[in-house]
Amino acid sequence: MSRPLYTWRLRTRSLELGTRTLVMGILNVTPDSFSDGGRFLSRDHAVAHGLKMLEDGADLIDIGGESTRPGTPVAESGIPAAEELQRILPVIEDILRERPEAVLSVDTYKAEVARAAVSAGCEIVNDVSALRWDEQMAPAVAELECGAVLMHTRGRPQEWRDLPPSADIVAEVKAELRQYAQNALDRGIPRDRIVLDAGFGFGKKFDQNYPLLAGLHQLHALGFPLLAGTSRKSFIGRTLAHDGKDAAPNERLYGSIAAAAASALKGAHIVRAHDVKATVEALRIADQILLR
Repeated sequence: MSRPLYTWRLRTRSLELGTRTLVMGILNVTPDSFSDGGRFLSRDHAVAHGLKMLEDGADLIDIGGESTRPGTPVAESGIPAAEELQRILPVIEDILRERPEAVLSVDTYKAEVARAAVSAGCEIVNDVSALRWDEQMAPAVAELECGAVLMHTRGRPQEWRDLPPSADIVAEVKAELRQYAQNALDRGIPRDRIVLDAGFGFGKKFDQNYPLLAGLHQLHALGFPLLAGTSRKSFIGRTLAHDGKDAAPNERLYGSIAAAAASALKGAHIVRAHDVKATVEALRIADQILLR
């Protein structure tokens, strides 16, 4: 199964998507991320980890300063933009000082944070709310002329445990991503700046993530490049459970690699990953299959 080819236009450069799977390394500068909360909260540790991911083959680094793990209050009662910026701006600046050619993304749903991060050198705004939780985000991204990742989320993290199941998760994600993309276009964000993310784990119950992964290729009909973020997600931990207990995030490496390869084979242009070196190597194999 081949992927459509795209040129993704960022703030100062473009990326070719589809000839091989790109890897977006995850850098959480937070005390409470579900996977690595607190590990990279200090500036030096975060910068060192970002540089290591680049050495390991990451094509992009996605830097986030606020956790969106299940149960976390966001949007109305998340952390202030000033605190988020205090966490991420020094890291952005230091990584670009060491590696000025690095392609950095900011993981935020706040327009104020997006503006400051792009001004500091980020090329991409990765918004888990698809521009919906801050009414100023769409005009900000249009004005900034940067790349944009629009992710599908069912509800907000504090609501996920109580959401009803979806009758057809692929159809729901496809319809709502079409709506979010159209909203972005209507707000002045050009088509060639947009990438769509199916939002694995974001408001999806355990048994909805695998049908979504199996049907990921159906999202190609929307006409945008696709990003998949399955790394260390809870549905992998549930599948790898032992003695009745889900595998912890640090025990999900091999499952995450398998999910990343499956994502590429189902049509993802970009895979978001914590374990960059292992993911890069796995995707080289998957890409060889896609070339046949």
